[in-house]
Amino acid sequence: MNTASNALNEQAADRFARRVTARLSAGNDDLPYDISERLRAAREQALSKRKVTAPVRQMQTAPAIVRNGRSAALGWGSEGGTWWRALVSAVPVMALFVGLVVVNASQDEYGAAEVAAVDAALLTDDLPPSAYADPGFVQYLKTAGQASASQ
Repeated sequence: MNTASNALNEQAADRFARRVTARLSAGNDDLPYDISERLRAAREQALSKRKVTAPVRQMQTAPAIVRNGRSAALGWGSEGGTWWRALVSAVPVMALFVGLVVVNASQDEYGAAEVAAVDAALLTDDLPPSAYADPGFVQYLKTAGQASASQ
């Protein structure tokens, strides 16, 4: 559609340019020789600087079977159904969002369970207070918890 509107704009510009040229050429006979030569040189200079446009190619469409206003090739009609398309496009985004929320919730639950296991180990063991200040104590609890879980 954009190509078609560009082609129409170019055709309208060409028609306007032809009308302006015809009107300017109509009064050209009454001008003195030196002015008409300057105008001719200016026209040639303008034509040499004119933007060269590529010829507009027609877009070819693939043949499609159309029944009841719907295209068999794409499954959609050329008009209407925009709200339905928007809804169908939003479904994958919503699925991704729900998946991220579920993953976040499960990670939070896993982290809370791990902290609870460490706290339970701290509260149930009979340890001297100096053991709580030891930097390797948490690592000991993790390895001891994994060893007892595997047995």
